[in-house]
Amino acid sequence: MRFSRRRFLRNTAAALALPSAAGAAAPENDFSFVLLGDLHYDNLEHHDLRWLEKHHAGDLSQIKNYTRITAELTPRLLDSVRQSVAGARAAFAVQAGDLVQGLCGTAELATRQNREALAFVDSAKLGVPFLFTKGNHDITGEGAPEAFKEVFHPFLASQTAGFKNSGKITSANYSIEHRDALFVFFDAYDRESLGFLEAALARRTARHCFVVIHPPVVPYGARATWSIFSSDKDKSRREKLLTLLGKQNAFVLGGHIHRFSTLCRETPGGGRFVQFALSSVVNTGDAKPATELDGTKDYTPDQISVEPKHSPDTAAQRRAVYAAEAPFVKAFSYADLPGHAVVTVAGDHVQVTMHAGISREVYRTIRLDELLRA
Repeated sequence: MRFSRRRFLRNTAAALALPSAAGAAAPENDFSFVLLGDLHYDNLEHHDLRWLEKHHAGDLSQIKNYTRITAELTPRLLDSVRQSVAGARAAFAVQAGDLVQGLCGTAELATRQNREALAFVDSAKLGVPFLFTKGNHDITGEGAPEAFKEVFHPFLASQTAGFKNSGKITSANYSIEHRDALFVFFDAYDRESLGFLEAALARRTARHCFVVIHPPVVPYGARATWSIFSSDKDKSRREKLLTLLGKQNAFVLGGHIHRFSTLCRETPGGGRFVQFALSSVVNTGDAKPATELDGTKDYTPDQISVEPKHSPDTAAQRRAVYAAEAPFVKAFSYADLPGHAVVTVAGDHVQVTMHAGISREVYRTIRLDELLRA
């Protein structure tokens, strides 16, 4: 992948600006963590093909592609992630949901897929706890919700055991504290999650607040109706979520759209929060952005054109979503580029360094705390 030398030097300098990102001695509460987006770990052998043909025939080509990516490219991505963990002295890794592809067709196959996914991550030898939120694919297919509980709940319990106030994990709603930061993992597919989030935020004493949630809270890109609580019947729940996040000046970390994006959203009552989203599904060894949007001037209904073939029959509906949302968005960027990120917390500063594709080449460095003041 090749970017301009000027951009590379600028972003590399920014990535080294915070002490802990450079690996130098840092104040006691400073730390870094690695962030991954959707991974969709898969193997064609994980699927009952007769069930798939009957219920999800259109997904077979995608499953074959995810199987290829898992075998050929994801190990190389995780090699880069391991280097980032070491280089940043990262305390842990966070994955934003859709760890697996799902759609296995039986509880036995779903359980096998989950166990093999964890073994796959373990083989990367990241050397730090691996935490994740629930994605829609993680619970899609016969037996998938039960397999999530059986395999992933005990794993997450083991990974969070060393953190402050982690508590007992009995669902995909859980929280941890590390140094001076609260991390709340939000189950977007549980009706009780909003109450859990409200209670967790009410107990907050940490300086920084991160909320990890698979689908976006604020829509971006072509898929404007893929954000959480996007239906009319969930309007009051969406308003409550926005208000909770704004009061906390939260940093929301997510995926689902398979695109990179940062934005700042103003909420009822005058609060603000920042959303950072990424994808770690790397289709090619030479990933580079074909489309980049930058600035609120690009947060318009026209952004649906980044995927012109996506659901043309809903274009008017999606445009209306952006027309209503745009007045509240105070900062925005977008790129169709996968990869992984390093998040560095140093005092009041929260910085994200986005690495492109399977490499560790810096695509962009963003001060998320500065976006709150955009």
